[in-house]
Amino acid sequence: MNPVWIRALVLVCIFGAVVLMAEALIRAFASARAEGNAINLRLSLIGRGRTSLETMNVLRRAGSSIPKGLPPFLDRMARKFERMLVQAQMTIPTGRLMLFIFVAPLAIFFGLLLLMNIWWGIGISFGRIVISLTFAVVLGAVLPLVALNFKASRTRKKMEEQFPVALDVFVRGLRAGHPIAAALDLLTVEMPDPIGSQFGLAVDEVTYGAELRDALQDMAERWDSDDMRMFVVSLSIQNETGGNLAEILENLSRVVRERHAMYLKVRALSSEGRMTGWMLSILPIFSFILLFTMSPRFFLDVANDPWFVPGFVLIGLNYLAGVLIIRKMIDLKV
Repeated sequence: MNPVWIRALVLVCIFGAVVLMAEALIRAFASARAEGNAINLRLSLIGRGRTSLETMNVLRRAGSSIPKGLPPFLDRMARKFERMLVQAQMTIPTGRLMLFIFVAPLAIFFGLLLLMNIWWGIGISFGRIVISLTFAVVLGAVLPLVALNFKASRTRKKMEEQFPVALDVFVRGLRAGHPIAAALDLLTVEMPDPIGSQFGLAVDEVTYGAELRDALQDMAERWDSDDMRMFVVSLSIQNETGGNLAEILENLSRVVRERHAMYLKVRALSSEGRMTGWMLSILPIFSFILLFTMSPRFFLDVANDPWFVPGFVLIGLNYLAGVLIIRKMIDLKV
């Protein structure tokens, strides 16, 4: 057979295999995404065989890994980290994540030292240790924390967008004649993540003996949401003084929607400044990681200079100061 035809046949087969593989991946991704939108994380965990109590402890992170007796600053940081994991809906235990964040930079750092000695054949100096340790910390600890914080922020924003819809579903349940507990249980199966799972946790806490007000107040504190706090106050006032709860919550839903519309308007007007701030904050770290990964000798060859460490520390301090100032400038409260 003509070699040209054989080559053409091979190329056609490769093209067909790539097309079929791409179609299979797209179908798998689409089906997984559709399934994820159809149910929330709480129902998914229960469907995998976990009990309601186990699911509640996993999502609420009831078993805190924060040791007792930490200094106030470290204790606040640890609790903030755990709240971020709750908002990111991470099911991995806190201790395992903290161990990864501590071990990953050390593994990268010692791996770089071995590469410098064995593969690149260059000596170890104080400047090279500083630059390697910085790269290891940024790649092994800072980037995972930034990714977790980004996921938590997106989940929190989605929670705020879903909350007025959840209030409408709750009001319709009350007007249909359901009691408060049954109307809340309706949200756990009708609403997707993240709000469906969170109301499900509140219902599970009530099932295991907690007061409804305390369960909803804990949910509001976990997400640091003023809208949820107003919802809890409305339920408490109606429980003590009476009144038309459906009308109260309908007014609350309208107020929350108007507040969210104002928030989106402010974000739209400040989008250019926020995007500039994000680019100025992320670009130096991205450039440093990319350049060090592709050409580490670019930094290691000049790390022996006596002015390298003072200059590097000064650049780092200036970068941190710039990030803090930019964050203050674009952190708009509505």
